[in-house]
Amino acid sequence: MSDEEDFVPAMKSRRVYYGSLEEKERERLRSEMAGGGVARTDALKAGIKAGHINFSSGETLEIEERVSERQQDALAAFERRRRARQITVSTDDAEVKAGLRALGEPITLFGEGPADRRERLRNILSVVGPDALKKSRRDEERSRRSQEECRQTWYHEGASTLKDARLWMAKYSLPRAVKRLEIARIQKDVSGATKAMRQQELYKSLRNLNNFCSQIGDDRPISFCHFSPDSKMLATASWSGLCKLWSVPDCNLIRTLRGHSTSVGAVVFRPQAGISLEQGDVNLASCAADGSVKLWNLESDEPVADIEGHSERVSRVSWHPSGRFLGTASYDHSWRLWDLEVQEEILHQEGHSKGVHDIHFHPDGSLAATGGLDAFGRVWDLRTGRCVVFLEGHLKEIYSINFSPNGHHLATGSGDNTCKVWELRNRRCLYTVPAHQNLVSAVRFQPTDGHFLLTGAYDNTAKVWSQPGWTPLKTLAGHEGKVMGVDVSPDGKLIATSSYDRTFKLWLSE
Repeated sequence: MSDEEDFVPAMKSRRVYYGSLEEKERERLRSEMAGGGVARTDALKAGIKAGHINFSSGETLEIEERVSERQQDALAAFERRRRARQITVSTDDAEVKAGLRALGEPITLFGEGPADRRERLRNILSVVGPDALKKSRRDEERSRRSQEECRQTWYHEGASTLKDARLWMAKYSLPRAVKRLEIARIQKDVSGATKAMRQQELYKSLRNLNNFCSQIGDDRPISFCHFSPDSKMLATASWSGLCKLWSVPDCNLIRTLRGHSTSVGAVVFRPQAGISLEQGDVNLASCAADGSVKLWNLESDEPVADIEGHSERVSRVSWHPSGRFLGTASYDHSWRLWDLEVQEEILHQEGHSKGVHDIHFHPDGSLAATGGLDAFGRVWDLRTGRCVVFLEGHLKEIYSINFSPNGHHLATGSGDNTCKVWELRNRRCLYTVPAHQNLVSAVRFQPTDGHFLLTGAYDNTAKVWSQPGWTPLKTLAGHEGKVMGVDVSPDGKLIATSSYDRTFKLWLSE
């Protein structure tokens, strides 16, 4: 049925509705309707004069135009077809596919040919508007420029002691790298059967992990936990502003560290704390949401020193393996390096377009890795100051970053619910672990040889993953709130998890 036949005069309203008519036909209908209207008006006046039709004074009856829903849809469809005919679409199938991709549409459908695909793009543009494709391309260009800006690095002029510190770190890291490579060569000579047997024993032990101890740590969520180097203490940080030291494995409170006035993001033991350091020396460092960083010993409940410099939240602190330098990550888009020997800031490094959430040092002491809220990670060479690896691949913020003891693997946990393992030797993502159903808050490699990976997330669980293979070995379930921090004891025997439910738990293999 044609459009002219479809739009016929409505019987009740005595009006004529028409849709897809040529302009001349429309004018003819308007004239006929106007003529008919005059005749009806004359007949109406004659009826009133004869007294057959009565109206109250000053009142007239107007017949409203009413178009059915079916007719409105047909008019809209006609208008879309008219707009579609006026839209110019490229005949190049590659450009058509690119246009569909830019609009978020499937580039091809089952059984669809180039002509059908071109017509589909034309119909989509008739609905969203021909400028939508240009806008989408502008957004892509803007996004590309933004990513290029994220790759840029800004350098601040360092203190006079920075050069000396870089030389010191080079001399410190090179012998450690040589030692690490020697161990790797020895491990390479071990037979495959022996390696497989050791792995099977380790994995069997990890599958038998169970909750050994559960302790209420504070009145507010426990944001972080960290084992001491001798595996005899556990430090916890809380949103109440308190840091606490607990004995391991009986979880008795040793000391409460009071000094922060707001949420504490992290508290970490200094290397050699409890081993070669005296209790009166600086043994711990902590950071808080007000930008403060404090240093602690094991004799007092009060901080022994305050580190000032960041203007916004300091989310994480990390000690250099030497124990001489302290790294801090802040939401002021920078991370900083502090030299405790000269007691000053020696490096203020920018490079992330948003806040820096986590920082970790390479086991050799030669590199530092940072993860930011811009979804990118960076690896910095402390000996030269250059950004040597740019980690691009996460879809959301990076909340945790951790080097493997093997020196060439790096793990990152993100708000996109995944954990990525990066191969630093060829600068690429080695594997993406679909780790959790919510934000991944913490990642940790086994500190002895990196034979397993531990992740914690906001889905209330922590998980243990094999390395290599990255298969799940054990899910540590038991917390009633988000898992905010995880750690593995240096001796590899205990796992600690801290949670939003105000508790921390110790996990031990039976």
